[in-house]
Amino acid sequence: MSTGTYLLGVVASVIAFAAVVELLRRRRLRERHAVWWFIAALGALVVGIFPSTLTWAADVLSVEVPTNLVFFVSIVILFLVSLQHAGELTDLEDRTRTLAEEVALQRVKLERLDGASRPDDAETDSPD
Repeated sequence: MSTGTYLLGVVASVIAFAAVVELLRRRRLRERHAVWWFIAALGALVVGIFPSTLTWAADVLSVEVPTNLVFFVSIVILFLVSLQHAGELTDLEDRTRTLAEEVALQRVKLERLDGASRPDDAETDSPD
């Protein structure tokens, strides 16, 4: 691969680091979500600075084409991010259901209290 290709990889990983840091700074991304993106950007930076690392890792893992290793690692990282989000979504759905049930119970209690505090129309119209 040419020097320009490696330089592009380094620049892309630095931009990824900067984007994640900026999202964290603006509180648009939580720390627990940023971990996977930092790992991906760090891996891209290492491969961009030391391209022989990718070839070495591909040889160690018996992957014939080093680019296939990059695709595989990228898919694994995206899978882990998706799995993390699915777990959090499940938790949020459970919390939402619980809150909806609590609101419904509070509404019933409020209606009962409101009904008990108002006298019936028949009682107020009768002469005493």
